[in-house]
Amino acid sequence: MSTTTTTPTSNLPDARLLAKGLAVLRIFFGLIALLNGLAKLFDFRNIEIGFFKANLINLAETRQILDFEANKRGGSGTEVPGLKTLVNGVILANFGIAEVLITATEIGVGLALVLGIATRAGALVGLGQHLFLAVLYLSSNRWLFEQPHEWVPLVILALVPAGRMWGLDARVVARGPTWRRWPF
Repeated sequence: MSTTTTTPTSNLPDARLLAKGLAVLRIFFGLIALLNGLAKLFDFRNIEIGFFKANLINLAETRQILDFEANKRGGSGTEVPGLKTLVNGVILANFGIAEVLITATEIGVGLALVLGIATRAGALVGLGQHLFLAVLYLSSNRWLFEQPHEWVPLVILALVPAGRMWGLDARVVARGPTWRRWPF
């Protein structure tokens, strides 16, 4: 006599519902990155769309944050080895180039996530940018409160093909099995 047990399917989450939830998360995070990139490109700070209000970071504030966290926080700036040299000697010394790269990164990540194209690569690049900020804030005792709420969703979006629901990744993957890999 054999007995089999089955898990009731009503207790399992619906795959399409989960995919839609991840797509909403993807689009939301994409809008955050895109709007911050556009704030840098067109030099605005506040946005209000209906009930949605946001304070964005423009280029002047980006430069101020980098300078303050690297050089002035706590009197002497960051204690992370090599970071002050990187920020002062590379990023701030060449801010004309850095501002283009920062703006392009935020707009690119935002578009990738909103449109759902190469979603996992876009999320990984966005995660890299946020982790750099975490290192910058590390010696200020604020790092744990600045960006962690953005790390976990970006890690999830870098691992899960969230662009296949309501995104262009679905069209790319439809081309065949060779397209069903990372970053689609």
